[in-house]
Amino acid sequence: MMPRLIWLAVLLIPVSLLGQAPQIGGCPIFPSKNIWNVPIDKLPVHPNSDAYIATEGAGVSLHPDFGPSGAIPYTVVPVTQAKVPIRFTDGESDPGPYPIPPGAAIEPGSDAHVIVLSQGECKLYEVFAAQPQSDGSWIGGTGAVYDLRQNFLRPDGWTSADAAGLPILPGLVRYDEVASGQIRHAIRLTVPKTRNTYIWPARHYASHLDGDAYPPMGQRFRLKASYDISGFDPMVQVILKALQTYGMMLSDNGSAWFITGAPDPRWNDQILAQLKRVRGADLEAVDVSSLQAGLNSALASDPSGSNRVDVSFSPAPVFDLSAAPTQSVTLTGDVTGAIISNPGDGQMVSFLVCQDSVGGHLFTWPSNVLGGMQVGALPGKCSAQTFVSDGSKLYATTPGMTNQ
Repeated sequence: MMPRLIWLAVLLIPVSLLGQAPQIGGCPIFPSKNIWNVPIDKLPVHPNSDAYIATEGAGVSLHPDFGPSGAIPYTVVPVTQAKVPIRFTDGESDPGPYPIPPGAAIEPGSDAHVIVLSQGECKLYEVFAAQPQSDGSWIGGTGAVYDLRQNFLRPDGWTSADAAGLPILPGLVRYDEVASGQIRHAIRLTVPKTRNTYIWPARHYASHLDGDAYPPMGQRFRLKASYDISGFDPMVQVILKALQTYGMMLSDNGSAWFITGAPDPRWNDQILAQLKRVRGADLEAVDVSSLQAGLNSALASDPSGSNRVDVSFSPAPVFDLSAAPTQSVTLTGDVTGAIISNPGDGQMVSFLVCQDSVGGHLFTWPSNVLGGMQVGALPGKCSAQTFVSDGSKLYATTPGMTNQ
């Protein structure tokens, strides 16, 4: 157990950490505005919340499915880690090779997940039902690869190493983040009865059950704000606060109200057992549909904010679409080398390009923009245009408006 004075210190989180994406091995675990990493504490309760809670068990305890052993481990490797052949039995898999090192940690049990984070390239490799072979290759049920700097989702209808078609690593409770005093992401959740459908950001379902009493894959839950967490151990308070702020993402079929973490010898099972004081009745389902920024992107918009980032002028400004779906810039000179980064597949994006009081400045669209308008040159006036992305290029959906 950490000394209480240390816990009091780590609970005072620097403002600079707020809004930052979680990191492992120097890599972001998806951008800060990825749906895994945005608070949902202010969003409305889902209309079917009571039915979902009753179905999965209002009196059933929350269960920490992690501790000193068991749970779902992960392995961090350098970008130089040799990639080895891997063969999958499910066609909804990203082909190998994968950088799985000899002796990579495998989840105990039939799921046998292997999770590898490759530093440098910041890619995540996840395998379900992984089996090492004597020649150094692997066999897996399914495999999925994610660029941790992007907001891409799996192809619609595809599974992953998890039933919902979601990544596993971003939803794991890790000891180091709890020790830091704050978890800044949603937590992976399982329940036994799910519906035969899925909602954003999930991509796949694994059930024959139908009806509004059953939650779909991808459903978000949270601990009610009214639940008093003050009587818990400070370590448990960190987890409970995350459940109130970021909630839980329904990712797989399993035992009721099981939340998933990574194994660590520093976990104290007796302390973690305090989580079982929380019951299903203390939870509620959340409607996150207002956060969806695109059909095929995990980017979350901010329904309470402007969703616009004002980019500082330079001859080569960078428009990072993971920060906001609307980007603006005021021209004080010519733009000839603009860069548009992190476009999400299916994401709708808009640009507002304004002239300063002098006007007459040129704006050249980058090569991955198709159909970009000619920006107006009148002093103090703005031009606006909307696009849809396929994950790499932007296609104009409107002719745009100039000199407004």
